[in-house]
Amino acid sequence: MKGGKGKGALRKETRSALKPVEDQKMGKRKATLKDAKKKVTKDKKAKKDPNKPKRPPSAFFVFLEEFRKTFKKENPNVKAVSAVGKAGGEKWKSLSAAEKAPYEAKAAKRKAEYGKLMNAYNNKQVESSDDEDEEEKEEEKEKRSKPEVHDEDAEDSGQGEEEEEDDEDEEDEDD
Repeated sequence: MKGGKGKGALRKETRSALKPVEDQKMGKRKATLKDAKKKVTKDKKAKKDPNKPKRPPSAFFVFLEEFRKTFKKENPNVKAVSAVGKAGGEKWKSLSAAEKAPYEAKAAKRKAEYGKLMNAYNNKQVESSDDEDEEEKEEEKEKRSKPEVHDEDAEDSGQGEEEEEDDEDEEDEDD
């Protein structure tokens, strides 16, 4: 007699296991949940502030700015960006510490300027958030100062039901 599972059953299992999740059949509920999760992750992503200062280039990128100009003059036929990057990387590795020093100094100077710009930017952000916080606090105070209105009809109807139940209990006792 043959066993419970044959080679055919194993092949089907491995095929389904090898398929990407999107290709496998799934119910409507799972598909909608998956779509909802994608939307949530897109919404959670913070939007970049266009006013935020850009980070300064490193010493290598300062070097690369100058190297790009000389490389294009020497090799006008080469238009691939990757070729310029590779040649620049090789040249940077071959430079001594003394030759790298001016580029590192320029990078340090740009980094200091960036630090000042970021401090100013962060101070502006704190000020604007303080203004928003004050507005929110004022709105909360206004909400708290308004008296809450209770629905008296709902309370009366609740008391009336209890009285009716008591009356029914008394009638049962009389019987």
